[in-house]
Amino acid sequence: MTDDVLAVHGGTPLNGRVRVRGAKNLVSKAMVASLLGDSPSTLYDVPAIRDVEVVTGLLELHGVRVSRGESDGELIFDPSNVESASTDEINVHAGSSRIPILFCGPLLHRLGHAFIPDLGGCHIGPRPIDFHIQALRQFGAIVDKAPEGMHLTAPNGLHGTKFELPYPSVGATEQVLLTAVLAEGVTELRNAAVEPEIMDLICVLQKMGAIITVHTDRVIEIKGVKRLGGYSHRPIPDRIEAASWAAAALATRGDITVLGAQQADMGTFLNVFRSIGGQFEVTDTLPPNETRPGREGGIRFWHPGTELTAVALETDVHPGFATDWQQPLVVALTQARGISIVHETVYEQRLGYTEALNSMGATIQTYRDCLGGTPCRFGRRNFHHSAVIAGPSKLHAADLVIPDLRAGFSHLIAALAAEGTSRVYGVNLIKRGYENFETKLAELGANVERV
Repeated sequence: MTDDVLAVHGGTPLNGRVRVRGAKNLVSKAMVASLLGDSPSTLYDVPAIRDVEVVTGLLELHGVRVSRGESDGELIFDPSNVESASTDEINVHAGSSRIPILFCGPLLHRLGHAFIPDLGGCHIGPRPIDFHIQALRQFGAIVDKAPEGMHLTAPNGLHGTKFELPYPSVGATEQVLLTAVLAEGVTELRNAAVEPEIMDLICVLQKMGAIITVHTDRVIEIKGVKRLGGYSHRPIPDRIEAASWAAAALATRGDITVLGAQQADMGTFLNVFRSIGGQFEVTDTLPPNETRPGREGGIRFWHPGTELTAVALETDVHPGFATDWQQPLVVALTQARGISIVHETVYEQRLGYTEALNSMGATIQTYRDCLGGTPCRFGRRNFHHSAVIAGPSKLHAADLVIPDLRAGFSHLIAALAAEGTSRVYGVNLIKRGYENFETKLAELGANVERV
């Protein structure tokens, strides 16, 4: 018996409403940004997820006082007493998140040194930190490798630089932004990631006093300033969680309204969702002078009751189809008539979860070839990064072991769509990015229980 196993009694459509809060992929980065200020920062609508707990612990290890505000989901960060933390203490958190590497720039500015432990996170590909290290070195950091990780110093301070990413990495773009804002001089970053969460991080830094210009063709220019203050910010809603619930509605033949979901950041997903045959309706947030209850903006997603249609899609960096969208959606594609093709171009080892779906009755074959419109960087390497899904398939219950965050939610969706009772092991991993997911499932009519 363990509290990390969920019994899922499948076959019931999910119906009802859920709400998404601040984006996981922005909130944790905004929390790190608070280190750069010389006055407190306030972040609203923070979800109660494991990643927030990890970053809170890391901030507190470095002397930042983290407290709850008056409203639900409000956190206040006071960085007035930033201090060093021992490598042993940092390593306690290392297996839980890849966030520690983003502390480097802010800590080099505040303390003159930083430490990178061995990094954890989801096992969906190597995700090397080479881009991060190269960028930090160009800013003037000295990196010393040690058995427990990497120690960084900046004896001559950090200075603006010109840097071009070989690939528009989200993490490396965040690294450059968090380091450049207080570096002396001007930094020019080419081939930058431009995801909505990156743009929202730029908004946070601009509120703190940074000078950041986003040019065309993925070029970002940052003029270093001498000081930054705190910020007050309400993050964009979590578009990944919103799409996950949309996929759950489609796979279970249900009807889910995702309050807080925003159309603008989900346009590419919505196009694919509609192409499959899913239906959606957008409700915009009412103006401030409106007082009618129950009119928070959001998107309603539902199964049309008719046959779904197979599609071909490729994941890509924004504004393409986000890699975190494909795993939940593939479960819905197992219920579509015809042959669907998914070409994963962001993470080379992200299709391993399909083996579990096949054990439930799905028909999915993975390939090393690029089964998409354009060859990708994995095309001539030994990675199964394309999938062919034949449907519709009748899914049946199975015992499932969650391998990573997004695959975990896709396994959960599959169990909900399948006939019979599945046991899903390792469900606590889902807490990394999905707030109160068991409560939300209950509110949608799902029959699940801890065993």
